Amino acid sequence: MQNLLFDFLAKYVSLTEEEKNALVSLNIFHSVKKGTILLEEGQRSKEGYFVLKGCIRTYYLIDGEERTTDFYTEMDVLTPTCVINKTPSEYYVSCVEDCILTISNSDMEAEVNSKFPKFETVCRILSEELLAKERIDFDEFKISSPEKRYLSLLQKRPDLIQRVPQHQLASYLGIKPQSLSRLRARILEKK
Repeated sequence: MQNLLFDFLAKYVSLTEEEKNALVSLNIFHSVKKGTILLEEGQRSKEGYFVLKGCIRTYYLIDGEERTTDFYTEMDVLTPTCVINKTPSEYYVSCVEDCILTISNSDMEAEVNSKFPKFETVCRILSEELLAKERIDFDEFKISSPEKRYLSLLQKRPDLIQRVPQHQLASYLGIKPQSLSRLRARILEKK
């Protein structure tokens, strides 16, 4: 587990054995079962997640219907907005698959960053990359048709098609499951 994290971090910084041991000593590695809700609407939290293995999703519950806003898979980071804003969460975070996650909190991160400043640099770079990705995703969603969103998903994240239940995938694309079935059929006819 920890080697997955160390390999990921090596893309940004080289770690000494002392730094690796400091991370391991924080007890941040957790195995979490499929279906586990990590965060509920209205709950306060200080926890952020890094997916080493598996898939988690964020969703809102609106009029009894789940509206999926994103999926996070291997090497994705999720810091819920309630952690940053120090407010109750407006959405849910749950495990779509059995997961291996690192779960850290803001106090833990502050302590590590003060002892090892290079981690603060990594966090800043990851935050910038995430912000840019989310901006592109948001813009693409706003200007695309459901068919273009689906084709983009096939191109950028084809693994989700097999890993995620169809109703969650449809919700993520902003359509009903029946519409997703028709859309898939239309695309297959064009080939």
